[in-house]
Amino acid sequence: MDKDRLEGKAKDIAGRVERQVGEWTGNKDAQAEGTGKQAEGKVQNTFGKAKDALRNVGENARENARDNATPVDEKDDAA
Repeated sequence: MDKDRLEGKAKDIAGRVERQVGEWTGNKDAQAEGTGKQAEGKVQNTFGKAKDALRNVGENARENARDNATPVDEKDDAA
């Protein structure tokens, strides 16, 4: 799991808490800051998910290439 996913999720949760506390206390600044942190966390989490997906695609491609590779000796015999 990419570190951006973890950090993003942590920011998202912290932002939700801050926003909620701001709502309970009527503090508009805390609400706005919490909403901003929450959005930043969601973006960072999504970025981490994309990096994980690309990493998985690369790993799968390498595995498929390795599995489908014909050994050199077999190539010589086929000719």
